[in-house]
Amino acid sequence: MGTRRILITNDDGIDADGIIRLAAAAVKFGEVWVVAPDSQRSAMSHSITLRDKIDVYPTDFPVAGVKAYKSTGTPADCVRVGVLNIMQGDVDVVLSGINFGYNSATDMQYSATAGAAFEAAFQGKRAIAFSEGFNGIKETTDRYLEEVIAELIDEPLEFGQIWNVNFPECPLEKCKGILRDRKLSHWSFYTDRYDEEKLEDGGIRYRVNGTYREPREEGSDMTALIDGYVSIGIAQNIS
Repeated sequence: MGTRRILITNDDGIDADGIIRLAAAAVKFGEVWVVAPDSQRSAMSHSITLRDKIDVYPTDFPVAGVKAYKSTGTPADCVRVGVLNIMQGDVDVVLSGINFGYNSATDMQYSATAGAAFEAAFQGKRAIAFSEGFNGIKETTDRYLEEVIAELIDEPLEFGQIWNVNFPECPLEKCKGILRDRKLSHWSFYTDRYDEEKLEDGGIRYRVNGTYREPREEGSDMTALIDGYVSIGIAQNIS
C-alpha cells in the first residue's frame, strides 16, 4: 500500500499533551494531519454544529511534518471537516486522543474522544480512540502506544465500530501487558452526584462530583485497567 494518510483529533484541545504524543507516534506510520478543537471539549459525545459556523485556522504544531489546524467546532466537527474538506476524503485512518482520563464502560456514552472516532466510522473510515488515566503517569502509555497503533491501524472494522484503547495509570513495571477483546463494562469508575450552591438571586448552582469505585466484571475494560493491563476492545455505535 502507499503512504497512509492519518487524521488525528481529540477533545482536550490542540495544545494538549496527549494529542502531541499521539501525533509523534503516528508520524512513523504515515502522513499525519491534525484537526482539533482550539480548547477543551470534553464530554461533548458525538455532537456536531448545525446552526452556527465552524472556523478553522492553520496553526503551528510541535511535531515535525504534521499539518495542523485548530477549530472552533466539536471533536466530531473536526473529523467531518477534516475528512470531507481539508483532506478531501483521502483518509485511511482517524486517531482520536490520547484522552486525559479513561474512556471506558458507561463513560463512553459521554466521551467526545469516542464521539470523534464514531464520526470517522460514520464517514467510512477506520478509527481508533486512545485514552489514559488522570494521574499523570505516562510511561506505560508511551511504552505500548506504537505497538498498539501497529497492531490496529490496518485492522478492519464493521460500519459503526471503533477500536477503543485505554492505557492503565500505573508505572510501567506494574503493567502486566495487553488484554484484547475487552467488553465495555456496565459500570463507571465514578458514582456521580451534584454539589449544590445557593445563589443570591434564588437560583441553585450545581457542579458534578463523584466517588471513585472499582466494580469488576469478567472480561471488561474496567477490570483490565484496575488489574494493570492495556485494554483493547471494539465499541459499536448505531449501524
